[in-house]
Amino acid sequence: MALDTEQPDSPPAIEPRSLRPTGDTDYLPAHGGGVFTTNLNKVTDWARANSLWPALFGLACCAIEMMATSASRWDLARFGAEVYRASPRQSDLMIVAGRVSVKMAPVVRQIYDQMPDPKWVIAMGACASTGGVFNNYAVVQGVDQVVPVDVYVPGCPPTPDMLMYGFTMLQEKIRKGLPPASDLMAMDRGRV
Repeated sequence: MALDTEQPDSPPAIEPRSLRPTGDTDYLPAHGGGVFTTNLNKVTDWARANSLWPALFGLACCAIEMMATSASRWDLARFGAEVYRASPRQSDLMIVAGRVSVKMAPVVRQIYDQMPDPKWVIAMGACASTGGVFNNYAVVQGVDQVVPVDVYVPGCPPTPDMLMYGFTMLQEKIRKGLPPASDLMAMDRGRV
C-alpha cells in the first residue's frame, strides 16, 4: 500500500464578513478608500436645521394657517418638523401665530424662557410682527417687544406656503451657523 505524498489543496481564502470563499462574493468596497471629513459644528447645525420641533402655540386666526402647514397639502414633516410639541421643554422653535395681547405677553415670555437653548422664534402674520390693524392699548405692537424674533412672516393671514418659506429661511440661517436672535441680543448687552 503506497502512501499518498501529495498534500491536499490548501483551504480557500475566506472573506471575514460573510465567511464565504472570496470567489463566491461580489463584494467590492464602494468608497474607494476615500475619507470624509467635516467640522463638528457644521454637522450639529445641519442636524438642528433638519429637526426643528415647534411649540404648539397659536393665538389667533394665523393659527389655522399654521395648522394647515402640517396637513398633507404642504406637509411640514418633510422638513423634520412634523411634531408640534405641547411642552415648551421639548421644543426649540416658537411660532407666534396671531396677535399678542398685553395680558398674554407674560405667558408668551414664560413659555419662551422654558424652552431649551438654542431656541428660535418665527413671528407669523402682521399682528405678531407689528400689531396689525389692532393699534390700541390691548395689543402688543410686535412680539419682538416680548421675545427676540429670528424670522418675520408677513401677511394677514399669511398662507401656509409663506410660513414654509419663513421656515426654510430659518433653516438656512441655522445651517450657516448664525446664532439665534436671543444670543445676538445678549451679545449687544455684553452678556456673552
